[in-house]
Amino acid sequence: MNPLNHKKPWMPYMWLLPSIILISVFVVFPIVIVFKLSFSEISKAGVVGGFVGLKNYTDAVNLPAFGTVMKNTFIWVVSVVGLSTLFGFIIAIVLNQKFPGRKIVRSVLIFPWATSLVIQASVWNYIIKYEYGSLNAVLLNLGIIREAINWRSTYQIEFIWECACGIFVTIPFVAFCVLAGLQSIDESLYESATVDGAGFWKKLFHITLPLVRPALSVSTVLNIIYVFNSFPIIFTMTKGAPANKTDTMITFLYMLSFYDRKKGPANALSVIGFLILCLCAGIYMVTVMRKEEEA
Repeated sequence: MNPLNHKKPWMPYMWLLPSIILISVFVVFPIVIVFKLSFSEISKAGVVGGFVGLKNYTDAVNLPAFGTVMKNTFIWVVSVVGLSTLFGFIIAIVLNQKFPGRKIVRSVLIFPWATSLVIQASVWNYIIKYEYGSLNAVLLNLGIIREAINWRSTYQIEFIWECACGIFVTIPFVAFCVLAGLQSIDESLYESATVDGAGFWKKLFHITLPLVRPALSVSTVLNIIYVFNSFPIIFTMTKGAPANKTDTMITFLYMLSFYDRKKGPANALSVIGFLILCLCAGIYMVTVMRKEEEA
């Protein structure tokens, strides 16, 4: 044992103290405040009153748009996280191969993720515009269509476009997480598998997937959190219109708090979202850890 640490056993805690203070002030304290507000009466002016029990939660659940918003949130998270993970994994495998211009492709790939989500959503809005959108212009010039198509004719189609934008901006994050895992795999494992007669699919399922599972676990959990809390894409493209039909929970509670002035139910929805994220992340991590132990 280091004699310095033996004489000063409190020293490690001193080094951790700044991080503990920051986490307490910027994470733990706001969570406690939101929980407290969710059980309090809050006026439209934001004045906090007394304890009202579960009233804010019942008011939030009984809102007409609550069911639609929860369904949209589920579709939004599952489609964006699922498809971005699939496409990101495929792209990572391609980028792990040696080919001319690989460094340039890797550099270009990061742009959608590094660019502001507001800018990305605004660009997608411009692409699918009916009157002067670039998608219609390209298709018309190529002769694929004869007249402009309204790509936003229904709220269902608009929501699909929002999901497409979310997938597009999330793919680079997954791709680079998986790529980092792929580059840590020893090439001798693939060489040995080739000597034993293993093909691409056997190498994929018996070497690649098991060894990149930690990277996939991290990217998936973070993706669930990021996508669930994603606000700019939905708000920039539709603002939840028409009548909350394209809202997710985050944009809905924002509109509920700052437009409808129903701050109590909005705080209750915040707590519900927080608990859903904790549950999803916990279930996923337990499942992954159990599979690793069995392996």
